[in-house]
Formats: sequence, C-alpha cells, structure tokens
Amino acid sequence: MTDLRLPTFDDVLAAEARQKGVVRETPVLTHAALDEAAGAELFVKAECLQVTGSFKIRGAMNRLAQIPPEGKKAGVVAFSSGNHAQGVARAARLLGMPALIVMPADAPAVKVEGVRADGGEVYLYDRNAESREEISARLAAERGAVVVPSYDDFDIIAGQGTAGLEFARQAEAMGKPLDYLICCAGGGGLINGVALAFERLSPATRIWAAEPEGHDDWTRSLEAGEILANAPGTRSICDAILTPEPGILTFALGQRLLSGGLRVSDDEVRHAMRMAFRYLRIVGEPGGCAALAAALKGVPAEMKGKRVGILVTGGNVDAAQYADILSTGT
Repeated sequence: MTDLRLPTFDDVLAAEARQKGVVRETPVLTHAALDEAAGAELFVKAECLQVTGSFKIRGAMNRLAQIPPEGKKAGVVAFSSGNHAQGVARAARLLGMPALIVMPADAPAVKVEGVRADGGEVYLYDRNAESREEISARLAAERGAVVVPSYDDFDIIAGQGTAGLEFARQAEAMGKPLDYLICCAGGGGLINGVALAFERLSPATRIWAAEPEGHDDWTRSLEAGEILANAPGTRSICDAILTPEPGILTFALGQRLLSGGLRVSDDEVRHAMRMAFRYLRIVGEPGGCAALAAALKGVPAEMKGKRVGILVTGGNVDAAQYADILSTGT
C-alpha cells in the first residue's frame, strides 16, 4: 500500500471550492439528555440535513466536476444502495450529464425515488446473486460512461472530507474543540476524508468508526492490521453502510488516521433514531445513526466526560419504517 496515491488535506480544500454553491453547511446540535445518556459532551453534526439528505453530495460533486467536457455527454454510472446514488444523480443534473445508477432491488423506496426525481436512470439488481461492480463496468463500457465508485476513490474521499473541515471549524468557533469523533463506516470514504481534515485542523481529536454488529469489517481490520471482509449474507437495518470490506485507499488512510471501531446492534440504532427525533428534532436513517447509537449505549471509558463529535450522516429512511421505529421502544 506504500505506492498508493492518497488524498491529502490540500485535496479536501480543493474539493470545498468545487462544491461552492451546491453543498450547504450543516448545523452542530447539542442536548443535555444525550450527554447524560452517553456519559460525555456530544456535538452532533446533522448531515441528514444536507442536500439530497446525506453527505454523499460532497464526494459526488467533487468527482463529477472534474470530468472533462468531452466526457460529459456519455455521463456516469454509479452503484449504491441509495445515498451515493442520490448524490451522483443530483450532481449529474447540476452539471448537465446523464447518470445511470445500479441499485439493489431491496433498496429503500425513498432512495430509488430520489434518484429518479433528479433525472437519474435506475438499474435494479439482486445483491445476493449479482455483482454490482461487474454490472456497472459492463454498462459503463456499453455507454462509454465514467464509473463513479461510492467510496474507494481519490476524489470521492477528498469530497467527503469537507464535512470534516466544517465540523472542526464549527467546534473551534464554539470554543469546544473535539477530543473524539465517532463516524459510521461503510466503505470508509467519509470517515477517512473527515479524518484528513481533522488531522490538520484538530490533530488531537481521535477518530473512531461505528458499525453494525456482525458487519464490523473496519473494527476487525484495524485490529488485525489488514483488510478483513464481512461474512457473505450478513444483514442489518443499516443498509447505507453494508459494504463488503474496507476499500484499498480508505484502509491505507484508516491505518494512519483511525483509532478503532465500535459495534452497535440494530436495537441500539433504533433507539438512537428515536433519541435524535425526540431531542434534536432531526430524521436519521439507520446507517446514519450508527455513530449516535455507539455513543448513546455509553461511550468507552477513555471518552467519559470528554467532548465527542458525532456525525448523523443521512436521513433517507422510508416513512413506514421510520414510523414503526418511532412508535416502538422507549
């Protein structure tokens, strides 16, 4: 991995300039009830209020804005369970190019509808029997289009990192620089982009990943010092972060930038969604609330009494599922 070309802080700054006028600065929210439950002072950055309902527009805009004019006519192909799909579809529409999105047939309807609302074409596949990478490569070759990966891509990582630029600056402006930050981890594009920003702007902040139980590839990989995959067929309600394993680029960054991983159950995620709604008045989807769930179950001993940043990364959840979660449990 020593020969890999990896994004830097300067690449995150360059991404911020490309996003200007499209990406909005999302707020940082606090509540005493959340602090009490966690045993730490929590600062929740609500990326669920971002354009398209998740952080994914950041990376998509940075990647697509760099496609040369001669490549815009054929457009792009992306594969995603939903949030990256919506980010790519929106960026493509704004930049005047077609987008074809390969999505699992069981993707939340709200995410499929979001892609189509932005003019994106949807190709549905069986995630248990087909390879989204192979399908995307074939479709892109047929069209002469550019494949836009969801996380293991230089420009996607740099683009997602702008959430970290904002968060570090916001914490500093509040006079509350973060001791720790917890972010959900799927493929690792967001958490490592954010970590690049904090490495420069808030180097004392330690970054931790949050993942579903049984789908804890980042936690295990960081402990082992090598990329370890999830067992085939592992499931969770956190559809947005169910990637097979860390990416090659993202893991190379993560080995340097991440401190460890935290596991959460589906019930803990549901509880976090209810708490986010009750105390912060925000809608968080399951995968988007994994980091909050990790904190609300009680932070690790080293984080007790400290300032802990939390990213709620998306709010694209089907209404029926969300209503069911809000109406059950405590």
